[in-house]
Amino acid sequence: MQNHIWAKTILTSYRFLERIAGAIDKIIEKKALSSSYMMGSDILTNNTLALTDKIIELSQRKVKLINLKVLVEKALNNMNRDSALLLIKKYFEKQPVETIMQQFSLPRRTYFRKITEAESAFEAQCALLKFDNKKLSGYLSQEGWIMDIKQSFEKGLENDFQVKSSSLNS
Repeated sequence: MQNHIWAKTILTSYRFLERIAGAIDKIIEKKALSSSYMMGSDILTNNTLALTDKIIELSQRKVKLINLKVLVEKALNNMNRDSALLLIKKYFEKQPVETIMQQFSLPRRTYFRKITEAESAFEAQCALLKFDNKKLSGYLSQEGWIMDIKQSFEKGLENDFQVKSSSLNS
């Protein structure tokens, strides 16, 4: 059984969203500025229409990432405070399990049970905000780096993720 894959995926991806949105801004700016230097054979491969389409595509990706960030924040805001704090400490702050257990005075088994319950509650809040697992799959299917995170969780690999710059060009 796949336990809360989308909750884990978007909570893990959250800490990268601002950096990637900023990188998209830089790519857009670079493409826009380089358009004034198009000459000769560049005009055939990088015409104004193609350049405009690429800038629009990148802008839409940025909007999608901003929407994802807002979704995560709203879902966490709507949750029980302790559950939201557990998820924040685990996924955003990347605190070790032992540290979180001490802060909340939780035995190990209770910690893992509460994390699972919090992930379930997070998914439920996302669904209430009209982003159930099916919609998330369609909405984020073109974001290769997010799908890579999802696949890692599906394989049972919960390691520290690194976003490669090549993920932005897809």
